[in-house]
Amino acid sequence: MTPRTIRVWSWLHRWSSLVCTIFALLLCVAGLPLIFKDELGPDLKLETVSTAPGTASMDDVVARALAAWPGQVVPYLFYDRDHPIVKVPTAPAMTTDPADFHYQVFDTRTGRQIEIPQPNEGFLHVMLRLHLDMFAGIWGTLFLGFMGLLLCIAIVSGVVLYGPFTRRLDFGAVRRHGGRRLRWLDLHNLLGIGTLAWFGVVSFTGVINTLAAPIEMAWQASQLVEMASQAKPAVNAARRASLDDVLSEVRAAVPGMNVMTVAFPGTPFATPSHVAVFLTGNTPITNRVLKPALADASSGRVVSVRDMPWYATALFMSQPLHFGDYGGLPLKIIWALLDIVTIAVLVSGLYLWWAKRWRPVSGAIAKRLAAAA
Repeated sequence: MTPRTIRVWSWLHRWSSLVCTIFALLLCVAGLPLIFKDELGPDLKLETVSTAPGTASMDDVVARALAAWPGQVVPYLFYDRDHPIVKVPTAPAMTTDPADFHYQVFDTRTGRQIEIPQPNEGFLHVMLRLHLDMFAGIWGTLFLGFMGLLLCIAIVSGVVLYGPFTRRLDFGAVRRHGGRRLRWLDLHNLLGIGTLAWFGVVSFTGVINTLAAPIEMAWQASQLVEMASQAKPAVNAARRASLDDVLSEVRAAVPGMNVMTVAFPGTPFATPSHVAVFLTGNTPITNRVLKPALADASSGRVVSVRDMPWYATALFMSQPLHFGDYGGLPLKIIWALLDIVTIAVLVSGLYLWWAKRWRPVSGAIAKRLAAAA
């Protein structure tokens, strides 16, 4: 590699890192407790019952949720992947921002209501919003996605520079002679190359996750419209089929899959005359990929079932890789340790830049003081 090429890559690494480092630090610090969101979340205090999962009437559950909040509507049902519970949000309208939902939680086996803090409040919610959009909505999410792209550039350029800068050193060597800045440089390089694969995967999947909103809009504008077009006009559009009947029809149409989300007519993920039900499989891979089914809201009949498009599947597959929540607590601990090491890499990078800027200034001041004396 020629000296000119090294200078170009060095400039690219320096400035891409400087622009995104503060935001990368924010994401790493906010993401650390999110790795353990299940362990830090509320105690559900689930009872041990002999009935099979999902035996409670969802019609009764929705009616009780609405009775507790008169004048509200239930736009969605959210089933938990790991526990036999369903979260029932109430809102003033079907298109209300999810940040303004009030949630009630019910045991899907018995229908018993479970008292827990609101999931859109508290410490974990603050950390999640900081990690997702910095409380700035879609523009905050897209901005963080751009910072993630710069971080990917910094990682690639750092790999390119690692060989030329360490070709005369043994791998992992930290020089003890030559000053503090040299030791920090060696530590920065060592920790950076040691966490390279993990940091690259987390950064790239984080960028994909920031595209969730555009991906959702693309799906709504294409496949959702196509699925709805397969249905014949409802005989009685004002009639609403029993939710239990709808779920029964969907489970019969898509056997061996688990209901994760129900979107009622009028929400962005359904149509004015259809209920959208999103299901997942039972394997470690398929339980992360959603399969949408559309049912006629008046008859409960399933009118369309499709696989999600490839770009949506890429989004779903990137999420567990990003948070490391597909391998249980041991993998989460490894993810957390790598996150802490990454924080050290980012902090050391800032220190190296600051020390390089400060050294000539402090040297000039020292010479002036010596001359004055």
